Amino acid sequence: MTRHIPNDEQLYTGIKDIEFVGEKEYASTDIGEMAVDEITAALDCAPNASIAGSSSLRGIPFGLWWYNSFYNSKSRIGKWFFNKFASTPVLISKVNPDLRAQIATNVLYYYGYFNGKVIAEIITSKKNPQKAKVKYKVILHEPYKYDSISYLDFSKKADSLIESTKGARLLRKGDQFCVNNLNGERERINTLLRNNGYYYSQTGYINFLADTINNPGYIDLRVEPKKGLTANTRKPWYIGNTNIRILDHANTNQRTRSQSDTLRRRSLTYIYNGKRVPVRSGAILRNTFLRKGDVYSQERQQLSLQRLSQLNIFSSINFGFTPRGDSDTLDMSITAQLDKPYDFLFELNATSKSNSQIGPGSKISLSRNNVFRGGEILKFTLQGSYEWQTDGKLKGRQAVINSWEIGGDVSLTFPRLFFPIVHRRYLRFPATTSLRIYADQMNRSGFFNMVHVGGDITYNIFTKRTTTHTVIPFRLTYDMMHRTTAKFDSIVSENRSIANSFRNQFIPAMQYTFTYDNAKTKHRNKTWIEASITSSGNITSLAFMAFGEKWSTKDKTMFGNPYAQFTKITAELRQLYRINSKQHIASRIMAGVIKSYGNSSDAPYSEQFYVGGANSLRAFTVRSLGPGSYHPAKETRYSYLDETGTLKLEANLEYRFPLFGDLYGALFVDAGNVWLMKKDDSRPGGEFKLKTFAKQIALNSGWGVRYDLEFMVLRLDFGVAIHAPYDTGKSGYYNIRKFSDGFAWHFAIGYPF
Repeated sequence: MTRHIPNDEQLYTGIKDIEFVGEKEYASTDIGEMAVDEITAALDCAPNASIAGSSSLRGIPFGLWWYNSFYNSKSRIGKWFFNKFASTPVLISKVNPDLRAQIATNVLYYYGYFNGKVIAEIITSKKNPQKAKVKYKVILHEPYKYDSISYLDFSKKADSLIESTKGARLLRKGDQFCVNNLNGERERINTLLRNNGYYYSQTGYINFLADTINNPGYIDLRVEPKKGLTANTRKPWYIGNTNIRILDHANTNQRTRSQSDTLRRRSLTYIYNGKRVPVRSGAILRNTFLRKGDVYSQERQQLSLQRLSQLNIFSSINFGFTPRGDSDTLDMSITAQLDKPYDFLFELNATSKSNSQIGPGSKISLSRNNVFRGGEILKFTLQGSYEWQTDGKLKGRQAVINSWEIGGDVSLTFPRLFFPIVHRRYLRFPATTSLRIYADQMNRSGFFNMVHVGGDITYNIFTKRTTTHTVIPFRLTYDMMHRTTAKFDSIVSENRSIANSFRNQFIPAMQYTFTYDNAKTKHRNKTWIEASITSSGNITSLAFMAFGEKWSTKDKTMFGNPYAQFTKITAELRQLYRINSKQHIASRIMAGVIKSYGNSSDAPYSEQFYVGGANSLRAFTVRSLGPGSYHPAKETRYSYLDETGTLKLEANLEYRFPLFGDLYGALFVDAGNVWLMKKDDSRPGGEFKLKTFAKQIALNSGWGVRYDLEFMVLRLDFGVAIHAPYDTGKSGYYNIRKFSDGFAWHFAIGYPF
């Protein structure tokens, strides 16, 4: 393995265990543990054939074998093997142990171990003098601590601010010295000053002077402003006039053009093109938190930028500040470029299964942004899906040839909270209000045609960057059977449960949803959590009680039709674990339950749960599993009714990895099912029971490819069933009779979760 290594060089074969002298005595603190971790990272260097990047564990050095076998090969095939499989030897000179030891020594100083030292020793192999390991010895000694900390030479107001926040200081007497804490305290002071008028303050303007001689082992620290700072830096500033320049989305060169159209509103001057200001002054004022006469605040500047960005009007926003003469006034300018007024989205998915069911689905949405010049969004959405049978055995059975669903909605979203008893000046958090009306028509061939129409009001309140509270105080949906067949009518007449879920009825509901999403944070791993509770008919029943009706009375009506009464709870957890920049493990766990009572003995069909499809159990088609172990045979009268339930459990796991270019692969496992909360004799095995729970979990695996176009992801998944929750006629856990009976492919837009 060393045949082609120069005589004056040695092959690096890793490091021996790093020896820490004084670790237990001097590195037991949090700072000490960080120092040990950072020193270890500085000394680590992977040798050839390293196992998982380890500095000490090596596998078989195949790469070195190829290197030595085809080094200086003249043949074409030899050069090809060398270029493809050879590994360049890692030499001791390239590792440079002495330099690494010096870097690690500097790390010791960084964490207060001023008397510490790192020593490197090269251990030559006895069998082969051209091979060597490195041994590092880290001598810690007792770290230095702060004896006194003084804040000196700040202006009177700045000193008062620093003193008033001394409880938040990161430097305290007796603490171990650490440069991280110095930088943190410098940043804290600078942020404090910039939030209280000191516009020209910078972190580099704060110095630390340390005396380690007066008291050995201890540090007398002085925190003071940098010498020679200008008067502008040492005084607070106040907001003066504000100019807002609004640029059209189509012309980025307008920044350099003079614009003559101006409009003054209160303390703001608008500069724009066109006959009128493209954004109402109220929308700007409501979301700008720096006004004339206010002391400058970096925090309020960032809040203004955030709120203006959330209006979804502008593609870019820039703040600028200009001092006015010799005064303490800053004139503020905001340059905002309008975003495109329209957004268009098209989604397409397709499903095929070996049981002869195939079908596409699509969704189209068009949004008009800033429709009333206040950040409002008017959105139109149309979606639909279609399924048909391709099996030749079904000829003559027109009742099952096609099933389809089509729907749409219109929504208007305002970038603020409209609530009768809450004035906007009391709202601390950004929020939106949405008004929506929707309609959906579902056709199940040979059985029924069902229509859903309704509307709702939705409030979204963003209390944190990661947290959203969604409140729907009012949602009213009307389910109506538009058309039924004689076959469906005969089924309904014999099954009261199905009859109740499909009846014409109103669904007056309220809903609260909590969402946590750290996708926009710096966390390595991403987490998304959503929990929701929906209450239907309870307020309506309370109103009936006020007029003498009992809570338990059934068949109460509103507008001549019965209304549904139930409580629905759902929860979902998604996590994305980052292996590296291109490899991830994605997981999802979700659960839901519906409990009907009072005016309803069964939950409405539109509210019940189902599994299967491109974003669920990918070896099964939509609504083709459950409840429980129930599965209607093809020849039964229930064979083409959707399979739904009032309890749902589902879990998914997916490994995503690169193939080549923008093409990525995925390996996945899906599991889940739906159940009934109460027994239904017409659907045996559908009730949830702990003793049969495990056997009734459907399981599939599969693989897929994703093509990342940056603005969207095209996905093709191939799911393979492993276990069906119903009796297939085959014993054992793998109960799929034939491979062709248990696979499905799905083409879709975007990731499944």
